[in-house]
Amino acid sequence: MTELQKTPMNLDPTDTNPMVTAAKKSAESKLSGTKLPKTNPARKKPTDSTLDIPTTPHPVFIEVNKRCLLSAEQLKRYTDTNELPTDTRTAPDLDVGFGQQRALKALHTALDIHASGYHVFAAGENGLGKRTVISRLLQRIAADAPTPDDWVYVYNFTDPRTPQALRLPSGQATILQQQVNQLWQQAKKRLSQRFRSDQYQSKIEAIKNDTHQKESQAYDALNTEGKQYDLALTFRSFDNKAVFVHPSKLSAEENSPVINNRQTASSQKNQTATEKTEQSLEGHLNHSTLEHSTLKHSNDKSDDNHNNEYDKSEYEAELNNFAQKNHMQKRLSQLTIALEQLEDEANDAIEALHRNIARRALQPLFAPIYEQFAAHPLVIDYLKTVFADMVTHVERIVNGDDEEFVTAVLATTPSRYAVNVIVSHASDSGAPVIFEDLPTHLNLLGHVEQITQLGTVTTDVSMIRAGALHRANGGYLLLEASHLLEHPYAWQGLKRALQSRKIKLSSLEQMLTLTGSLSLAPAPIDLDIKVILLGEADLYYELLELEPEFDAVFKVRADFHDDVTRSPEHELALVAKMADIIDYANLYPFDSSAQAALLEHLSLQAEDQDRLSLHSDLLIKLLHESNRHARLSGQNIVSAIHVTYAIDDMDERSGYLRDLYWDELKNGQQLIQTQGDAVGQVNALTVVSYADSEFGMPARLTAVIQPNIGAGEILDIERDVDLGGSLHAKGMLIMTSYLRALFSQHHALNFSASLAFEQSYAHIDGDSATVSEGCALLSALANVPINQSFAITGSMNQLGEVQAVGGINSKIAGFFDACREQELTGQQGVVIPMANVKQLMLRDDIIAAVQAEQFHIYGVHTLSEALTLMTGLPVDTMNKKSRYRKETLFGKVLSRLMLWDENQSADDEVDNKKSKKKAKKKRQAKRQKKQDKQKKLKKEKDKLDTNSDANLDINTEEHP
Repeated sequence: MTELQKTPMNLDPTDTNPMVTAAKKSAESKLSGTKLPKTNPARKKPTDSTLDIPTTPHPVFIEVNKRCLLSAEQLKRYTDTNELPTDTRTAPDLDVGFGQQRALKALHTALDIHASGYHVFAAGENGLGKRTVISRLLQRIAADAPTPDDWVYVYNFTDPRTPQALRLPSGQATILQQQVNQLWQQAKKRLSQRFRSDQYQSKIEAIKNDTHQKESQAYDALNTEGKQYDLALTFRSFDNKAVFVHPSKLSAEENSPVINNRQTASSQKNQTATEKTEQSLEGHLNHSTLEHSTLKHSNDKSDDNHNNEYDKSEYEAELNNFAQKNHMQKRLSQLTIALEQLEDEANDAIEALHRNIARRALQPLFAPIYEQFAAHPLVIDYLKTVFADMVTHVERIVNGDDEEFVTAVLATTPSRYAVNVIVSHASDSGAPVIFEDLPTHLNLLGHVEQITQLGTVTTDVSMIRAGALHRANGGYLLLEASHLLEHPYAWQGLKRALQSRKIKLSSLEQMLTLTGSLSLAPAPIDLDIKVILLGEADLYYELLELEPEFDAVFKVRADFHDDVTRSPEHELALVAKMADIIDYANLYPFDSSAQAALLEHLSLQAEDQDRLSLHSDLLIKLLHESNRHARLSGQNIVSAIHVTYAIDDMDERSGYLRDLYWDELKNGQQLIQTQGDAVGQVNALTVVSYADSEFGMPARLTAVIQPNIGAGEILDIERDVDLGGSLHAKGMLIMTSYLRALFSQHHALNFSASLAFEQSYAHIDGDSATVSEGCALLSALANVPINQSFAITGSMNQLGEVQAVGGINSKIAGFFDACREQELTGQQGVVIPMANVKQLMLRDDIIAAVQAEQFHIYGVHTLSEALTLMTGLPVDTMNKKSRYRKETLFGKVLSRLMLWDENQSADDEVDNKKSKKKAKKKRQAKRQKKQDKQKKLKKEKDKLDTNSDANLDINTEEHP
């Protein structure tokens, strides 16, 4: 099928067609009809045949014209309004799967099989309404399906970096979250009340008083013991230490010997372990220093007995006092350790009291939740862990000085005890049907949010966010395949989840090594889902080729058809579809005439009288725009005229390029001839496609013959300059093969030819110009003109049979508009393949012109019929000797081939004689040259002989 893509802005108005001039020149010559004389090569060459234009219609032409002419009834199939509802309000109920039984059967197959990989790729053109059809079908199925379970994420007290996933029955996740939130509020309130109560204060005071009493008693006993050695327990203010000293040696920096027991206990309690160690080391150091001093004094005494006498009694008393002091200091250290143990026991008693109070306060709050979720062991285990954690950290909860136990802004529960509902379903709501229009990696698999506080990135279990797979888990997920492939790592994430049947949240930033910060690694969630990808068939085949695992994940392909057979049942079904769209969009009702006009336009879009287009986008657009015209005209019901206005508006909006072409046709820049005759020139029918604009137009196709040059080669100019596609080249080769089969068995093809689309500056592809090219070439070969009132399109096989092409309605409309622009003469028309007659859904104005015999449409089966219609001659009638008759088109081709051969033979004979004469002259010249050379040599020899004789006579006279 030919698609001539042409940009009208690039047309060159200076281009001319040399074929008309060539035809005129050829018409001036006449064929003698006899063979050329061979006796005299210098005689004038024979001329070519005259331009053969029949003056009266040939009987074969009349018969073919009658047989191939189409009636107006064949040009369009109308809808009987009597078979349609009065208006769309009385239309039948919509069948969701209308026209897509194949796709729905494939979809049901995938839904019924729960094995791995049975997901669906819905293949079909965009605008067919695949998503609407599948969504409605799935919603019907999902309504009766079991409701999937809920999922929540909670804090993992064993491994905080790996939040725990809990599975609950549908509707229970939100209840658990509410219960835990309420529990937290009540627990915090009740614990605060208990810890502010008088009973709690009295118990704490009792523990403290008991501890202080024991401390006082211990200090009193130690102080009493110290008095035996004349030592008093005092408090040293400068280093906050309790020491034993002699009352007489108290310094101004030290306190009174009378020590307050509580102050001493407090001071001793405040000593750190390091200070106690230093105190112990100090005692040992002092003792060692004293011994060293004693030895030193002893030595000094022995060395200087005369000058330094030492009082032995005084020394012994001082030594004794030091030992007593050191003993009491050790007793003080032992007491300090004992008092610390006493303090620890007091703290343990207080903690035990706190925990006991917390248990008694929290148990009544947890008991109802335990009972409510008793059937879910994992939830009970989690709640027990929460209970134990609250009891353990009751002080931090009451004090509220720890971030883990403080409620964040806009939160109701600290993240440590928060229940993050990932997905929740209402009870008996059925399976979910989700369409994700932005299928990124995060939107599909979920993610963990992070916040930055004071330059630190933090996150917690409450920041886990669900993806489309979570929301559709237990149900169905619809995705646009092209959108999925647009986002990096989205396909890899989806494939991994479907193959493992688990949803595992992963940090995309860490996968891409964009950040080194740690994030949560939530436990994976079990996945049970059916995924339906929506896309065009070309994308499906590309995925099969480029993604080795695609077929293993999406094992079912559901093909959506773009049209349906046109039957009364299907017409009613489409009316039901119209009514459904009208009700949804709240449009005016459409009467039967409007319904018929829409159905006929849908048949035009399907390019078949017996089929109806299923493109929902086009139908929705027509309904809305027709409704607008009805509203503007003050009508509350839409009729056929409003549909016609809408179609005309749509054509006008997309007709910018078409109007440029017609402007160039009007001002003569685009050369199209719709009257008269021309040799080797044909009006080919083409379709221009540009973005969303498509229209038909005629294009001039010309053929030029070069006799006696080549052996039947045909130059495709479009192909040689890379403006022709492979399909166009195939059509050219088929046509070449057909011509060789026709004539090479009768005569050598001693010519070459060239074909070109004139004023074409863009890419050409398709084989629908094959018949046009054959007509132009045979016209040039036979020197028979083609009626320019005709345009032609059609593909062809090697047997000369004409085959169907695409865009037939646009092509006919294009030539009709060109003829109307240059004046309809009643002789113009188009020649199309007979196989395309069933695709005709022409405009009403074209049908009216056909009825008025101002325009004609012919359907042909063979190239011969097309040539008869366009030349007025019989084409391939044979005589008794199985040779083409001379008056036929093929006979004229053979005559010219023979004429060119005879001309070539005469030329060859003349050239041969000239060559012989030239060779003879060359031989004579060579012979004469040889003779002249011999004469010259002989003359020189004779001269030499004469000189020799003269010399001999002289010598004889001198010497007799």
